[in-house]
Amino acid sequence: MEYGAIDLHLRRSQFRIGLRDGTVRQTGKCGTTRAEFTRVFGDRPRMRILLESSTDSEWVAQHLESLGHEVIVADPNYAPMYGSRSRHIKTDTRDTAALFDACRLGIYRAAHRVSAAQRARRQQLRIRRHLVQLRSRSISVLRAVLRQEGWQLPSGSSERVTARLDQVALPTELQTILAPLRTWLSELNQLLETADAAVAALATSTPVARNLMTAPGVGPVVALTFAAVLDDPARFGGDAARASAFLGLVPSENSSAERRLKGHITKAGPGDLRALLVQASWTIWRGRSAAGADLRTWAHALAARRGRRIAIVALARRLSRILFAMWRDQTAFGATRRHVTVAP
Repeated sequence: MEYGAIDLHLRRSQFRIGLRDGTVRQTGKCGTTRAEFTRVFGDRPRMRILLESSTDSEWVAQHLESLGHEVIVADPNYAPMYGSRSRHIKTDTRDTAALFDACRLGIYRAAHRVSAAQRARRQQLRIRRHLVQLRSRSISVLRAVLRQEGWQLPSGSSERVTARLDQVALPTELQTILAPLRTWLSELNQLLETADAAVAALATSTPVARNLMTAPGVGPVVALTFAAVLDDPARFGGDAARASAFLGLVPSENSSAERRLKGHITKAGPGDLRALLVQASWTIWRGRSAAGADLRTWAHALAARRGRRIAIVALARRLSRILFAMWRDQTAFGATRRHVTVAP
């Protein structure tokens, strides 16, 4: 059986093909395209090919699998995979040689490959998030231009920004200057309205998201993002603590012997979901719903001892574990008391 490795790059990728004993049969570069990968790997017998997890790794893996090969998408943070490679002399050839050795010797840690359905949802949510960011930046520009001319935009929601602008009796010249930005914001709001409707419909039709939305502070965007990012509870062995660590919501630690030192949260993993969980925690903190009463009481007590910011982050960590437990056990919020009593 042959073994292969590909060091993926945007335009041209380095590859190596050889045998289990380390004999190299072919090495070189090819374009990072389906046609080029078909040219290099299409006519070869089934082989095991190793790739590092990256932006391009999934479509490349799927294409190579369609050619009949076994593909391993490896975690690039697994240091033993690179053997004795020196960081002082780093080349594509050396990287590919290290990946080839890892492939033939089995020295790698496979990365989790997200399902096609969740990958599509991630892309849909990413585009919506980008539209939200564009609107926020545009409103900031609008406020700045108005302030420079001695005017202020009335407070209110982003969805009504054009209506709020109409409330200001601006000079004709300034209205003309702001006309393109006003049109842009109007179009953005229409796009976001359509995107939000699609997200709400998707959340309603998805059992996992529908169940997660029974938790306080959790709406369609948080529920769908949580499911899309984590993909499958089984990948964490059913352990809610591992899931919250993956989301970067656990304290960093630098301990040795009798010394125990914990710091700020690690902020590892996807920052977008972490930010959404923090926003959901603020919703619980400020809310008055009976469903969030226990969590709110717990967070307020913690804030009295450690401060509000620490309490909100701790609440986000607890919420992530509750949502994970709800997903794992397929139970709604409050179905069992242990959801609320997960350790912070």
